[in-house]
Amino acid sequence: MTESGKPILYSYFRSSCSWRVRIALALKNIDYETIPTNLIKDGGQQLAIIEYLEETRPTPRLLPQDPKKRAYVHMISNLIVSGIQPLQNLSVLKQLRQENNLPWAQKAISSGFEALEQILQGTAGKYCVGDEVTMADLCLVPQVANAERFEVDLTPYPAISRINKTLLALEAFQVSHPCRQPDTPPELRA
Repeated sequence: MTESGKPILYSYFRSSCSWRVRIALALKNIDYETIPTNLIKDGGQQLAIIEYLEETRPTPRLLPQDPKKRAYVHMISNLIVSGIQPLQNLSVLKQLRQENNLPWAQKAISSGFEALEQILQGTAGKYCVGDEVTMADLCLVPQVANAERFEVDLTPYPAISRINKTLLALEAFQVSHPCRQPDTPPELRA
């Protein structure tokens, strides 16, 4: 916390993890201070931060009260955060020869998206789980951006693409976007 009582977010403009937390802060209208950090890799604490925000600032809800829907949100969030995103992190890609990075990342994302697309067929409404923005949606948008960065063909994933487009139209997703962060290099700014 700053002296003014604002929370501090140590953030890197392109970090999926930081982006998820920025979306949550924007949705909950929490004013915060950003301290840009040059991260080499994303961490896994963002879901814990989002759950803390949910407990301390319960509106708008990012976790449904309905236990079944809440379970779906956790399932989708964990699939993305633990099963897809880490496989295209810089720390993983450094272990491969440079020419293998793009195919490796594309395969990892496509494999995860195949599973996610199947899940969304049964859970999606306007968003990942029904018609309210949830923690699952906060995980989806940064992962789709990673997929686009790694040139993954999104045609086979119509639910993912539709939900992503709907979410990107929301103000919280726009203001938290990597191209609008204080540490975004000028050539990548919106």
